[in-house]
Amino acid sequence: MVESELTDFDADQRLLAMRGVSLVIFTSVGCASCRYAREVLPGLPLAIDRLCWIDAGNNGGLVERYQVFHLPALFVVRDGEFFGAVHSRLTVAELNQAVAQALGRIAEELP
Repeated sequence: MVESELTDFDADQRLLAMRGVSLVIFTSVGCASCRYAREVLPGLPLAIDRLCWIDAGNNGGLVERYQVFHLPALFVVRDGEFFGAVHSRLTVAELNQAVAQALGRIAEELP
């Protein structure tokens, strides 16, 4: 699975240019659940094309725009369109179901 690190400086440009489904994940170095997500997600057979990691501690602009209040925070973007937050445990079945539900929403512009 393709993985990318995004920052305040390049996230919008890169997300708009990426084709397919991206799972955008806000994490932090000091967060145990975030470390678990970084360890587990790349190996899961998810119905997405890429994982886009954002370090919440170093990218406050994105944290504010995406209204991140807890970590890890997951969002779905497909072909440059925003489909909102994903609330799920980090298991294959639950994540794939949550991503499918998100993709069923009306798309919006990136925050």
